[in-house]
Parts: sequence; structure tokens; C-alpha cells
Amino acid sequence: MKRLLINAKLLSLILIFISFGSCKKFLDVNPPYGQDAENYFQTPDDYERALVGAYDLLQASFLSVWIGEIASDNTIAGGESANDTEGLHQIDAMTHGAVNNELRSIMRWNYAGITRANYILEFQNNIDFSGKDQILAEAKFLRAFYYFELVKFFGDVPLIINNRIGASEVTQLDRSPKSEVYAQIEKDLTEAAAVLPVIARAKGRATKGAAQSLLGKVYLYQNKYANAAQILDEVINSGTYSLIADYSDLFTVANENNSETVFDVQYTGAEGGGYGCLVCLEGNAGPGFHGIRQYNGPVYGDGNSYNLPTQNLYDAFTATDPRRDLTVLDIDAFIAAQPNSASITYAVGAGGHTGFYNNKYIKRQGEIGLPDDDLTSPVNYRVIRYADVLLMAAEAHYQNGNSGSAQNYLNQVRNRVGMSSINISSVQEIWNERRLELSCEGHRFFDLVRTGQAATNINGFQLNKHELFPIPQIEIDLAGGRWDQNSGY
Repeated sequence: MKRLLINAKLLSLILIFISFGSCKKFLDVNPPYGQDAENYFQTPDDYERALVGAYDLLQASFLSVWIGEIASDNTIAGGESANDTEGLHQIDAMTHGAVNNELRSIMRWNYAGITRANYILEFQNNIDFSGKDQILAEAKFLRAFYYFELVKFFGDVPLIINNRIGASEVTQLDRSPKSEVYAQIEKDLTEAAAVLPVIARAKGRATKGAAQSLLGKVYLYQNKYANAAQILDEVINSGTYSLIADYSDLFTVANENNSETVFDVQYTGAEGGGYGCLVCLEGNAGPGFHGIRQYNGPVYGDGNSYNLPTQNLYDAFTATDPRRDLTVLDIDAFIAAQPNSASITYAVGAGGHTGFYNNKYIKRQGEIGLPDDDLTSPVNYRVIRYADVLLMAAEAHYQNGNSGSAQNYLNQVRNRVGMSSINISSVQEIWNERRLELSCEGHRFFDLVRTGQAATNINGFQLNKHELFPIPQIEIDLAGGRWDQNSGY
């Protein structure tokens, strides 16, 4: 992360755990075995370094974003061929099963983040020092974030608190009911929000508003509309956040961490990386993977043509909605509008071609990191932005019978992009607005599932099966076979 990079590698040997793996990057420690994990926390800097390590797993969020769109009606997998990142193509076609590398990465990487947060909280009473309460609050926020990702993907998951996850724990843990996981997420976020500052103590750190906003989303996913409305109103009424005037500035590096930023994953283009360990990257892999294959022309850089928007998404916008072209790049229309169009070229991948590219997270000239620049974009991932907060609050209030507040919040989002106000007659209008405002940001599949619209909108979606993804079979095996598989797999 942009200010949190330097010390992450120091934590590697402390945070190795057998079943969920690690990467070579985190093993480059000199001297080897120079730190005893049981006696690590002796100074405030030790806690700070451990917290950096817990934040570092946020860098893997790009995969959740991909799946959140590819599994929906918003995008297709794309890429070089149907065998290129095969797991994404299986998810795209709703043919995925328990042997899927991408789904295993989701489970491993998020449990890695939980283990790193738990490590801090396991030794929280080693020493006392000024500022420790904020470090612990940030650790709780991160643990809640990672568990929320897991419960969205897999439902019931093993719940372990304030302890590291090793081989013995894995073989003794059962899957906890998702209600218990949600209860722990709510507890962590409530406790974190009570301590975290309004303004981040360093760029990319969790804040009170971030914890409250994530808590509002957690309530919304459980249909706890009154709770969601209350906590999201607190965020709105705090005056901390506001919509920026120009939607086109939202996804540029130059305008990051603006007034609409509630929580971002911070990336840097100053550190290289390789395909052998995507979780090791400090840059955002998304823009390069989304880039235009073998592109030679202005504005954009070449890339790998993954996560391609569909005609269905493009047609969901009206022609007068500026968010359409700012979200979905119609490559042929773009080229035709250039003065040197005949000299601009690109290639089509055999993994699918729609004619559209993700214009929010795409490789652009002037925003390219170090080689391999497909993997090292400095573009932040916007995890929660204020427009999302307003639309979540609109939904919660409407479902709670307060259509006036719902309409006010919805129309703030519409008016920002020059779209006229509307009178809300059904919650579907709020759901539709979420798609228009937030498409290609990783929310669509989970929005369709939680609102009961997935079977209607996603080709191949089977009710009572595809609401959840399968537990990776290898993780079931490593747990000694004690975890039941999700229904239908």
C-alpha cells in the first residue's frame, strides 16, 4: 500500500500457516528465523508492522471484483482463451465446481488476512502504549472485511477469533453458521467504529466512516433494514463525505482519495511483480488484465482483455446517461471517433469478445507501473464510495417504509451526473440505479443474489445452488473431510 509497503515483508515467518499458504515475496527475510512469533510483540512498532501485514492482503481484492462482475450479467470472463484462467470461465458459465483455482484463492487469501489480524489480537495485551486502541480497532475492521468476503462467497465458514489458523485448528474446526459469522462481523465493526478516527491517521487506513459504512452493508445483506438505515444515516449526517462533481474523475489516479472516498485499497505502481504470485503484488492487477489486447493507439495501454462488459450492461443505460461511456468503453466507436482511426489497432482474445471494455479499471497511458505493467497499476480499488452509501441508505429506508429519505438519497446520485430526479414507486428503481452507478466495481452478482434477482438475470443460474460458491474441495480434504459441501455441488 502506498504508505504501508516497506515493512510488510518483515512479517513473513511469523504469519506462515500450513493450509492457507503464502508467497515467496513474504519469505524473503534476512536473517531467516530471526524472530520468534510467540515473543514478537515487544514494541509499538511491532504492532504497527503486523498491522501493515494485515492490510497487505487487501491487495488481493481484484479477484473478488472480477468474480463479482463475471458471475453476473455485467461482464464475461474474456482473456486469451477459454482455458486461460479456466476458473473464471467456469464461473461465467455457471459450471463451476469445488475444483476451481480462483475460488480457492478467494478462501485462502481472505483467511490469510484473518490470520494476520488475529495474530495482532491474540497478543493485544503484551504491552500497553499510546495508540494501541486504534491499531486493535483497525485489526478488527480488517478481520470483519475478510470474513464478510468469505460469508458472501461461501455462506457458513469456519470462525476463529483472536488466534492464528494452523494445521491443528483447521482439522478441529467446523463451519460456523453464517448467522454467527455475521454476528462477529457486526461486533468487530461496532467496536472498531467506536475507536477509529473520522480522518484516517495515514492514507488507506480504516476510519470511523469506513467501519460504519461496511456495517451498514452487512446489515443490508441480512435484510436488517432499520439497523442499516440508522448507521448509514450516521455516515451521511456526519458531513465527512460528499459526491465529487465530475463522475469522470472518480477512477483516475490523479483524483484518488477525494471527498467521495470512504475506503479504498491503496495500490502503487512503483514495485514490480510477476504472474507467479498475484497475491504478492503491490500494484492493482485489474487494469492490466482489463486492458485492450495488443492495443496500439491513444489514451489506453494494451492488456489482456479480461472482464469484458456485456451488451446487456451497455443497453441498461440510456444514451443520455454519462455513466454509460465512462463505465463501458465501446472500443470500435472510440477508435472511429479518433482523428487517426485508421492507424489504431487491437486484437480480439479467443476467450470472448463483446466489443466493450471496463472503462473504470483499465490500463491508461500515464497510469502505468513498472514492468510487468499488466500487473502493477497504481489505480486504487474503490471498495466503498459515498454514492454506494447513499444508495444503500436509499434501499434501507425504502424497505423500512421511509420513501421520502430513499428518494432524496437516490436523486442525489442521479443529479450528480445530470440525470433528472425520479419519484420512486418500487425498490427495483433503487436496485437499477445501483447497477448504473456501481457496475464493474464488483458488486453486481452479490446484489442480484441478496435481492432475489439472480435467477432472472444470470444465464445458467440455478436456485438453491448458485447463491453460494462451493467450498474448495482441497480445503475440505485438508480439514479432514469434516466440512460439508454447499448444496448442489
